[in-house]
Amino acid sequence: MNKIFGIILIIAVLVSCKNAKKENSDTPSKTEFVEIASDFYELSKPTENIKGVLVLFPGFPHKAEDTKREFKVIEIAKQNSIAVIYMNYNQKLWLEKDEKQKLAEQLQNILLENKLPLNDVYLGGYSSGGNVSLLISSFLNENKNFKFKPKGVFMVDSPIDLVALYKSSEKNLKRNFSEVSVTESTWIIETLKNRFGNPNDDISKYQEYATYTSETNTTENLKGLKNTKIRLYTEPDTLWWKENRMADYDQINSYYIERLFENLKESGFNQVEYLPSVNKGYRENGDRHPHSWSIVDKQELMKWIME
Repeated sequence: MNKIFGIILIIAVLVSCKNAKKENSDTPSKTEFVEIASDFYELSKPTENIKGVLVLFPGFPHKAEDTKREFKVIEIAKQNSIAVIYMNYNQKLWLEKDEKQKLAEQLQNILLENKLPLNDVYLGGYSSGGNVSLLISSFLNENKNFKFKPKGVFMVDSPIDLVALYKSSEKNLKRNFSEVSVTESTWIIETLKNRFGNPNDDISKYQEYATYTSETNTTENLKGLKNTKIRLYTEPDTLWWKENRMADYDQINSYYIERLFENLKESGFNQVEYLPSVNKGYRENGDRHPHSWSIVDKQELMKWIME
């Protein structure tokens, strides 16, 4: 009897060990991440097996910490072993020619210095940061002097049409409806007029630097993206804009983003997507605002990156 009991005990122990090994093998190992910070950017990257890189540009007055707060993508990135670079590069509605060259060099240096993969890099930006993302991605694809080409690029409710932005600001000043709108519009007109002149007289300089000019269907600054994956996020909540800014539909970013999408499709950009959302725009503090990072579905974005 003792002999039989001993055999049963040995079998039980072996089965238990086998199941334990199986459970251990089924449990995915957690990838460790390291954090690196500088004046120019902040980086969160896996210590090994990096599967891709996501570069994020903030809106006009924002920095890396603002992007982290408003766009909590890091946990999803960690689950997929994606390194995330939060740029402090801001205050750019357009890029000068020398700025494109310098920014491209800085991005390449970040990738090389941190031993990040060069063949799976995605760029994205919110508001004016979306303009930067599109413009620098096109520049990188056209320029053979750099060792990486963006595999995909996206923008989040960006003011892509500088002529339209100027003329919309003129309307806002005449209405004098919202203090926020008046302050912003005053600054926009002064900034654009000082650099490009009055578009009511001549839009040639605007066309030369803008992401898109709807009056002439000009997309010259995006020609390098014809074979690149592009996503255009926006939330066309016309009621919110009317109630809070007294803005017409042709004054909001969504109107020009949709027109850009249609123009690119007609021009043979077969990998461009227009992604309008409904009631997803909220700031981290809970305030309702269609012009927010939150209109991006983070899980779905990660799937797009991992394709």
